[in-house]
Amino acid sequence: MDERISRRFRHRHAVKASGVQYEPVFVNGANSATSRTTRVLGIDPGLTRCGYAVIDGRGVANARAISMGVIRTKSSEALASRLATLRLEFTSLIAEFEPDSVAIEQVFFQVNVRTAMATGQASGLALAEAALAGCEVIQYTPNQVKDAVAGWGGAGKEQVQKMVQARLNLTTLPKPADAADAAAIALTHLAMSPIGRQLRQAASS
Repeated sequence: MDERISRRFRHRHAVKASGVQYEPVFVNGANSATSRTTRVLGIDPGLTRCGYAVIDGRGVANARAISMGVIRTKSSEALASRLATLRLEFTSLIAEFEPDSVAIEQVFFQVNVRTAMATGQASGLALAEAALAGCEVIQYTPNQVKDAVAGWGGAGKEQVQKMVQARLNLTTLPKPADAADAAAIALTHLAMSPIGRQLRQAASS
C-alpha cells in the first residue's frame, strides 16, 4: 500500500470513535475528488473560531465548493482542552474529505500578542495533522490570498467574500467571514499550484 494512502487509512480510522462535530455552513455532497481535480482543504486558523473550506478544482476558473464552515471552541474552557478539541476537529475533517492538499493562512502579523499566540497554536495543529495524514501542506500570507482571489493585496474582507462568492458560483455571500477566508485560502492554492498557473497562463494567452 502506498505510504500516503496508508497514512490516510490509519488517520481515518483513528477518529471513528471521537464523536467530534465541526459546524458546516455549506455542504455540496461529493466526498471524493475525481482523478482530474485537486481537492484542497483551506484553513483560516483561530482558537475561538477557525474557518475551513473544502474546494475541488483544476485552477480557480472551475473551482467547486464541497463544504465550508467554522470550528468553534469556548473561551471559558482551559487552553489544553480547546486545543485538544481543535485537533480532533482537524483530524475529523481530513479523514472525511481526504484532501490532496491543506492550505493554511500563515500567521504574519498581529497587534494583539495573545491573539497571535492562539492563532499560531491553531495553525501549528493544522500543519501537524495535515502532515501526519500524508497531505501536501502549504502556507500563504494574507496578502498572497487577497492578491490571488481579489487581484489586490489590500482588499478588505467584504471584497474577498464577494470574490469567493463569484469564483465558486455561490448564490449568497459566504458567511461567516472565517469560512469565506478559508475558501479564499483554498482558491489561492488552486491558483498558485503548478496546474493552476498553467491554466491561468493558457487563459491569458
